Amino acid sequence: MQRELATLIRDEVRDPRVGSVTVSGVEVSRDMGHAKVYMTVLGADADESRQAVDILNGAAAYLRRLLSKRMVLRSTPQLHFLHDPSFDRGAHLTQLIDDVIRREDEQGEDRS
Repeated sequence: MQRELATLIRDEVRDPRVGSVTVSGVEVSRDMGHAKVYMTVLGADADESRQAVDILNGAAAYLRRLLSKRMVLRSTPQLHFLHDPSFDRGAHLTQLIDDVIRREDEQGEDRS
């Protein structure tokens, strides 16, 4: 379902505000009635990501209909798009590590 949704978003959602979306995970309820779709927009800030989530939630019924045609499921769950902050956290941690390494390198040069 994750792969199919990523493909559908890429190929079928024409809104340029959505940008390059990565579907990082899908959690489907036990009764297959609802699916939480975790996504992030590459290179976007928090406001742009929230806007993309709103757009995709507006297109959820359309994407659900397309998904039902691509996948053989007893019932296709309602889609609920949510921003996945893990990519943002990872980028922030990488930046902090890079800053520490840069400072250590600068301190090492000062001692020489």
